[in-house]
Amino acid sequence: MKDLKEVYQASNKDNAEYHLLKLEEKWGEKYPMVIKSWQSNWEYLNHFFQYSGEIRRFIYTTNAIEGFHRQVRKFTKTKGAFTSESALFKLVYCACQKIAEKWTAPLQNWALTISQLHIYFEGRLQLGSLFNR
Repeated sequence: MKDLKEVYQASNKDNAEYHLLKLEEKWGEKYPMVIKSWQSNWEYLNHFFQYSGEIRRFIYTTNAIEGFHRQVRKFTKTKGAFTSESALFKLVYCACQKIAEKWTAPLQNWALTISQLHIYFEGRLQLGSLFNR
C-alpha cells in the first residue's frame, strides 16, 4: 500500500505522524484494525526514526526474509507429511545450509550501514566478521 509506505519512509517522526493521519483519513473505515494497530503501537514504532536512512531501509526491507521463506518452502512443499517434528527440523536445517551457500552478493551500502550500527550499538557487534562480507 503506497500510503503506508509514506509513513515508514518519512524523513522524520513528525512527517511520519502526518502521513499516518492521512492514512487514517483515507483508509480508516476500510482497514480499521491496521490503523488501530499502527496508532496503538506508535510509541514503539516511532523509535525507528532515530536511525539514519540506510539503517531504516535495512530494517524495513523484507525482500531478503521473503526470499528466504520462499526458498525454504521449495524444500518443504514437495513433502506431503513428515514422520516427526524432528524430520521437519532436519529438512529445514538442510534447506538453510543450502540457501546460505548462495548468499554471496554484498548488501547495498553495507560498510556505511554497519559502521552506523556500530555507533548505535557499540560493543555489541563483532565487526571483524561483518566487514568481511
